[in-house]
Amino acid sequence: MGLRFTVLSSGSTGNATVVSTDSATVLIDVGFSGKKVEELMREREISGENLDAIFVTHEHSDHIKGLGAFARKHKLPVYANEKTWGAMLRTVGDISDDQRRILPTDGVMEIADMRIESYAISHDAVEPVGYCFQADGAKLSLATDLGYVSDKVMRQLQDSDVMVLESNHDVEMLRMGRYPWNIKRRILGDTGHLSNEAAGEALCSLLTGSLRRVYLAHLSQEHNLMDLAKLTVNTVLENNGFFYHKNEFELCDTYHDRPTPWDEVRSQMRKL
Repeated sequence: MGLRFTVLSSGSTGNATVVSTDSATVLIDVGFSGKKVEELMREREISGENLDAIFVTHEHSDHIKGLGAFARKHKLPVYANEKTWGAMLRTVGDISDDQRRILPTDGVMEIADMRIESYAISHDAVEPVGYCFQADGAKLSLATDLGYVSDKVMRQLQDSDVMVLESNHDVEMLRMGRYPWNIKRRILGDTGHLSNEAAGEALCSLLTGSLRRVYLAHLSQEHNLMDLAKLTVNTVLENNGFFYHKNEFELCDTYHDRPTPWDEVRSQMRKL
């Protein structure tokens, strides 16, 4: 099986992703009630009993809403950096000391045959992170909830075989939308969310020989459409000289109300 994953749901209503190898299965974020996360996992024939750990990106409610209840029910270790633990303790409630684990930002750890690395991102949380997962030579990167892609993040995402990348909003739809200006300014800022155009610009630097699929994620239901996001990203790539066939590179959908199919991540370098 190697490395595989499913994005259970992605968006402002809630976020959760499952990453699995031959010997380990982990959940990243629990942005729904425990009951809802169980329902989403059942659609991919998995349950809380199959999990080895939970990893938290940051303390916003669309990432930790069901964390406490879910972790307590399944007695799972929960990994987050120290500042994130401090920011979310009131929200998640009592989690026993033996379940609370610290993974520092830029920290690396292994669970069985899965290597997990956290990295700092720019978002309006106390110490938000993204995660990269590696197994059997393959690399999956999760990069959402970031206002911009810094040089350091760019280096972290290099050599990914598959990536889940934020494409939150269309700038003009957001500017013309009904949100008050202070919220729009937050979303558009360096600690907000990545626009369709910014996602495309980041991919111009990341579209190397190893990257085969990018899942556009955390789309705004108010200020974006999946077809528009894909069109915009494609246009940015083409304007920068990137032309490709579907068998070489593919933009993939995520959903706010259902899981993506299981996707097996294979190392392109091992095929050469």
